[in-house]
Amino acid sequence: MAQVAPRPVFEPWNEPAAKPLIQFQNVTKRFGEFTAIDNLSLDIYEREFFALLGPSGCGKTTMMRMLGGFETPTEGKILLGGQDIAPVPPNKRPVNMMFQSYALFPHLTVYDNIAFGLKRSDMPKSEIAGRVEEMLKLTRLGKFAGRKPHQISGGQRQRVALARALAKAPKLLLLDEPLGALDKKLRTETQFELMDIQERTGTTFVIVTHDQEEAMTVASRIAVMNDGLLVQVDTPGRIYETPNSTYVADFIGDVNIIEGTAQPAGEGAYTVAWAEGQPALSVQSATELGAGDRCFFAIRPEKVAISAEKPADRPNAVQGKILDIAYLGNISTYHVELPGGVIIKAQTANDRRISRRSFTWEDSVWLSWTATAGVLLAN
Repeated sequence: MAQVAPRPVFEPWNEPAAKPLIQFQNVTKRFGEFTAIDNLSLDIYEREFFALLGPSGCGKTTMMRMLGGFETPTEGKILLGGQDIAPVPPNKRPVNMMFQSYALFPHLTVYDNIAFGLKRSDMPKSEIAGRVEEMLKLTRLGKFAGRKPHQISGGQRQRVALARALAKAPKLLLLDEPLGALDKKLRTETQFELMDIQERTGTTFVIVTHDQEEAMTVASRIAVMNDGLLVQVDTPGRIYETPNSTYVADFIGDVNIIEGTAQPAGEGAYTVAWAEGQPALSVQSATELGAGDRCFFAIRPEKVAISAEKPADRPNAVQGKILDIAYLGNISTYHVELPGGVIIKAQTANDRRISRRSFTWEDSVWLSWTATAGVLLAN
C-alpha cells in the first residue's frame, strides 16, 4: 500500500537561511505629538498568512497603511523583497489591498469588477479574459459572472473583492478587517475559504483584525500589538498556550489570572501563595522567578476540571460554589466563587443532554488542575 508523504511543515521563521519578504526595521510613525508605531521591527515571510491583532488604536492599521504606501515612516525603513519601498508610490508597489467595504462598482458585473484593474494595467488585452476566468474559478464565482453586486450575497461580494485584489498577482495582499461585514456563521465559513485561496495562490496575506478567533483560525503567525508596540509575535498555538504576558493571555481567548507570590521549589517548579486561606499552587514553569517575586498564574478554563468530590490525583484543588453558568451549546462555562471571593472559570464539553448534567447553580464543587496546566508570568 502506498505511503502518503507527510505534509511539509511551513515555518520559514525558524529557518536561519530564509529571507523575509517584508522587513520593518526600527520603524516609528508619528502623527504630530502622537506616536502610532514605536521603534518596531518585524519580519514577515513569503507565503505567510500573517495577522496583525490588537484593540482599536494599537497601530495595526497604521502598519498596513505604510505597507500599502498611504503613510510613510517617520523613522526607520520598510523593505519589500529587500527594496526600501518608502519612495515607491502605492500604484507602483506589487501590493494590493482589500477593504472591509469591498468597494465594488455597483454598475459593473462580477466579471467586469474583476477585470477593472487588469484593463488599466499593462496586461495584454488577449490575456485579460483568461485571467478573469482563472479568478472566477479560484473563488467559485463562475455562475455569477454576469450578475451585479446587489444581486449576490455578502459572502459572494467578499469573494469578488478578493478575486479583483488577486487578479494582478500581487506579491502581497493586505486585508483590512475583510470579514467584518459578514454574520458570524458566514464569517467562519469564509475564513476557511480565505485560507484555501491563500494556500493555492501562494500569495503572502497580511490581515488586520481585532477578532482574536479570526486571527487564531487563519494565521500562520500573529503579532499581538498594544500602543504601537509588538507584545508577542508567534504561532496561534504558542500565543494561546504560552503567552508572554498577562496582556496577551487576557487578550487571546478566555483565561483565569491569579496574582500571587512565587517560591522556587526545584528546577522549573514553583509554589505560588495567593488567596488567603487557600493552599499554595504547584506550578511547573519556564519563567524564571526569585523567592518572593510577584507573579501571575494564567490558566485557561478548559484546563480546569470540575468535580463533586475532591480529586486525589491532582496537586491543585480548590473548593467553591457555582455562581453562574454560561451555556454555549457545545460547551458550558462555570463561574465558581471561592470562600475568599475569588472567581475561577471552568469549562466542560456538553457531551450530555442538559437534563443529565451534573452541576447547577449554588452547587458546591471542586476545581482542580495539573502543575503544567497553566503558565506563570512575571507581568
